Amino acid sequence: MRFLSETESAALVTEELAYDAVRAALVAAVDPASTTFPALPAHGSLPHNRFTMKSASAHDVAGVKIGSYWPDNTDIPRHNSTILLIDQETGRIAAVVEAGTVNAYRTAAADAVAADTLARQDATTLTVFGTGHQARYECTAVARIRPIDTVHVVARTPAHGADMVEHLAAKGLKATVTPAEEAVRAADIVVTATTARSPLFDAAWVRPGTHLASMGSDARGKQELPPALLATAALFCDLPAQSTTIGEFQHALARPVTALGDVLAGRAPGRHDDDTVTVFDSSGIALQDLYVATALLALSRT
Repeated sequence: MRFLSETESAALVTEELAYDAVRAALVAAVDPASTTFPALPAHGSLPHNRFTMKSASAHDVAGVKIGSYWPDNTDIPRHNSTILLIDQETGRIAAVVEAGTVNAYRTAAADAVAADTLARQDATTLTVFGTGHQARYECTAVARIRPIDTVHVVARTPAHGADMVEHLAAKGLKATVTPAEEAVRAADIVVTATTARSPLFDAAWVRPGTHLASMGSDARGKQELPPALLATAALFCDLPAQSTTIGEFQHALARPVTALGDVLAGRAPGRHDDDTVTVFDSSGIALQDLYVATALLALSRT
């Protein structure tokens, strides 16, 4: 059995590796040979300590990602991920990859692939809701695939917003803390990276041609986007069956939802024109984790 520690996987992962692996996983997800199983939520001995198991198989890989959230952690991150790859000849564990940092790259990569596929080529202004760990990865991942020259940070806590602006500046991104309405009206791309359970903004603020990505809705009852937006925009996601059950599109009943993998494979259209508003829901699928882990293991051999 092979093992990559958190230190090893964090040293190996890059935005490029994550992007390529996640893109391949999104295409694999719509292959008839692949199966993504329903996410299984659970909790520790103390019920507020939670973890979720996401599993999948494709023609070349099978396994599970365990994502945990221990809110009382102070000296170590509250979120963590561990990926297990199954040896398909024996059924035993072939590899274990500790993937706390890797998961942040993987999640941001999914939104970057979607933006690269669906956002206008001339998109230069990014608005991000949220100031946490993941929001920072989202900004740099999107800036890698579009010429972002302005980032608007929408923050509930001014001090957290200021910290994020400073962090992005160190990454070479010009950012400002901006009120929600002003930020959305100015945006070419909007990313929501929160734990919200009600819409973060008004649909009327979204201008024609905007691309939006929701990555915070990964359980029943979570919601980041206004239903009026979902009623008119072109809707895309990583896996329709999951997105409409636990993702953002649980709030988009009776609307057609397209798997991004079908767009990437050339089986479905993406953006219709420069005025189309596109929405990508990233609820997170196990194949993304399995493909990233496989890429890291291959790289570790070199």
